[in-house]
Amino acid sequence: MKSDFYAAISQIASERGIPKEAIVEVMEKALATAYRRTLGPNPPPMEISVRLDPLTGAARVYSEKQVVDDVYDERFEIDLESARKIKPDVELGESVVVETTPKDFGRIAAQTAKQVILQGIKEVEREHIYGEYMDREGELVTATVQRMAKGNVILEMGKAEAVLPPKEQVETDRYYHGQRLKVYLMEIRREERGPKLIASRAHKNLITRLFEMEVPEIYNGAVEIKSIAREPGIRTKVAVAARQEGIDPVGSCVGMRGIRIQNIVNELNGEKIDVVQWSSNPKEFIANALSPAQVVEVQLRDDEHAATVIVPDKQLSLAIGKEGQNVRLAAKLTGWRIDIKSASALLDEERAAAEARDAAEAEALATEAALATAKVEMRKVYADGTIVYRKHRYGPLGDDLVGETVQLRATPQKLYIYRGDRLVASYMLVGDDEEDAIEGDE
Repeated sequence: MKSDFYAAISQIASERGIPKEAIVEVMEKALATAYRRTLGPNPPPMEISVRLDPLTGAARVYSEKQVVDDVYDERFEIDLESARKIKPDVELGESVVVETTPKDFGRIAAQTAKQVILQGIKEVEREHIYGEYMDREGELVTATVQRMAKGNVILEMGKAEAVLPPKEQVETDRYYHGQRLKVYLMEIRREERGPKLIASRAHKNLITRLFEMEVPEIYNGAVEIKSIAREPGIRTKVAVAARQEGIDPVGSCVGMRGIRIQNIVNELNGEKIDVVQWSSNPKEFIANALSPAQVVEVQLRDDEHAATVIVPDKQLSLAIGKEGQNVRLAAKLTGWRIDIKSASALLDEERAAAEARDAAEAEALATEAALATAKVEMRKVYADGTIVYRKHRYGPLGDDLVGETVQLRATPQKLYIYRGDRLVASYMLVGDDEEDAIEGDE
């Protein structure tokens, strides 16, 4: 019959869900430590091991003894005759391993190894938890709120505890003891006091895992989530694409009468979710991303990786969203900077641009006509690179023109300076009342 001591090991293993062999190994090491303490403060270097009998549960101590002629301390020494019964070819000065279990070792173990054993079992349990969850990083886990501690939410996940830090919490969530919720197992850290499991309710991958759970087409790969943009607790946009012909990716995610998407919204405590069709065409993708707003036109500026989106006047506020939320999430989803304009605003801008072009063209024609009839005057460029026209100095011109003769043509507003057929510079004409007028002419 197994001893109560060994039966207790089996019970501990069963209750804590850890391998019995691991507990036995920890206890054997702990009992070896306990035996060492019985040898006094400074025992000689020697190997000591303890084995628990799997049938009886009895602990047996085996220690290394040195082979000598005359034994002075039986704890550490053995005579040659006795040693050769254990190891026939042993010689003086060598060592043999001998069973040295004290008669009262059961009492010694109970008194001295208790704390060591308990600590060892805790370490085994921690290692077992780490081994159990280390491959589950990035998974969706169902947890129960246990308590709050310094802003952290402590979650119970079977035999393990996880921490939901403040930055991974959602502001609109309300956590209370006993609440069951789904969390994203974001990180598993190995620390001195055991593995630390970090969970998240704010991570965008939580959305991915919830869709995989609710939408079979995503789980089996028929529909793919291309990108996610999320403002936790408020709104999320998900872009999906079909990987098989004949499948409606958006309809698959929404479900019959919206039941699938509603289950996800309920799990996220009412966070709004927009599912949109992904497209390899940036214009189509940007238009879809601004759903539910209707889009008239998308104009891309590839060099800036930006887009101007034209929407009907009545759709402008919907396209922008409350505090810019809709367009902000669409920009995150697509990776493009998005500017929203109403159709009427675009028409006004185009009308103003056309008027500006017409005015510029008219001015250019008037200037060309004035220059065609303007009097040509010759001037020599001074050493400081300037010329004088109607008692006012203009310049400086380039150093290569110093000492050269240039041609002047004037319109009512501007002076144009030429060198041969090349326009060198132009200046607004200075009025006669300017203080920088100079005396004399060339």
